[in-house]
Amino acid sequence: MKFKILIIDDDNLVCISLKKLLIKLGYDVEICLNANETYDKIEEFEPDIILLDIYLTTHNGLDLLKQFQKKYYHIPVIMITGYSDVKIAVTAIKSGAFDFLLKPIDIEQLQIVLQKAIDSVTLKSEVDKLHQLLQNENVLTKEFFGKSPKIKRILGSVEKLAKSSDTTVLIEGESGTGKEVFAKFIHQQSPRNDAAFIQINCSAIPKELAESELFGHEKGAFTGALQKTKLGKFELANNGTILLDEIGELSLDMQVKLLRVLQERKFYRLGGEKEISVNVRVLAATNKNLEEEVKRGNFREDLYYRLNVAKINVPPLRERKEDISMLAYSFLQEFASKFDKNIKGIEPAAVALLESYPWKGNIRELRNIMERAILLIEEDELKEHHLSFLLESSISRPEDEDKFVLKIPSAGVKIDLVLRTLIQKTLKITNGNQVKAAKILGLSRSKLRYRMEQLGIEVTKNIQ
Repeated sequence: MKFKILIIDDDNLVCISLKKLLIKLGYDVEICLNANETYDKIEEFEPDIILLDIYLTTHNGLDLLKQFQKKYYHIPVIMITGYSDVKIAVTAIKSGAFDFLLKPIDIEQLQIVLQKAIDSVTLKSEVDKLHQLLQNENVLTKEFFGKSPKIKRILGSVEKLAKSSDTTVLIEGESGTGKEVFAKFIHQQSPRNDAAFIQINCSAIPKELAESELFGHEKGAFTGALQKTKLGKFELANNGTILLDEIGELSLDMQVKLLRVLQERKFYRLGGEKEISVNVRVLAATNKNLEEEVKRGNFREDLYYRLNVAKINVPPLRERKEDISMLAYSFLQEFASKFDKNIKGIEPAAVALLESYPWKGNIRELRNIMERAILLIEEDELKEHHLSFLLESSISRPEDEDKFVLKIPSAGVKIDLVLRTLIQKTLKITNGNQVKAAKILGLSRSKLRYRMEQLGIEVTKNIQ
């Protein structure tokens, strides 16, 4: 697939040379020399990326950029100019530009910026398709889980296991990694996908009601059993799939009864005299190490081996950072729709912050963070400062303010994020006074100013 680039510049020589270069690099390129024709050209050509000159004879490129953000916000706009002015660059980025290039354009830098823009376009397209698919059909696809090498390897195993309609699968992983989603994917890819998928959280069932929940009961089987017959989860899942989530929380008594069902596919309802036969595929999920639980005497060894016919280990989110941006975009769309907000994306600095965060709560924590952020923001883009509450996990100031402690997450943190946060917090202490902030940080005022410009920190008072 050739990506389409529209060059908007009234310098014909620049346009021609840039077009030749981009065509050699494999792009489909069109030129617009007259700013008055930009909208017609965009509608006709439907570019994936726009290269826009800041200084046009009849128009200000920044004004055009702001207009594009309203109608063509999904197209990355890369600003180009012959003037090395940091203030203009900052203004362009703040106005929604994807990036900024200086004339004469460095070919290597151009290729890097264009690749970043392509990655952004591709990611957004994939998320849009995925979001639409999930809205329309609630059907999971491989793309839903991500593209990291670990996830790809797991999905390869999952697809093979799904083809078998009877194999019991044990799914292990930390809380919040999406074990139940993998279970649902196995069901949807299996020959049983037309039948029911029943999920039960074993940790949420009161011990005295566990047998009734799993196998049902007859009227009068116990106090409060007023129905003539209540079907249990195994009967409801007949010919389909049952997921026993957090199976490590089942009592030893229930483990014995579950083992019999797995072996014989038969059981009695509580208080019943008729044996019930079912044809059910059993999937089990746990955030515990069942092998260790067996050694401690908390889990039956025979049940463990019966469940562990095939095993899937779902990696924590911190070990699959390549998937964070895609998941974040997906959650952004979900909650933007839920809260009726027009939020077009996530700025690169915010993505970098999300990727540097350790995510102890995994995907569940990421989803909750995105919901919180989207609920509160009023802008059309999720920015780094909207996620400022996450920074406390990377940098903290102890009770003794004469000391400074830098905590590095096990997943690591980018140096730009550390420097930006350090400067922002120091400026907050000095109420934006750069002279005082420079003194605290042991820098000259000019060096502090340089760092602020380099990191895109605004020179304002009352920094939050």
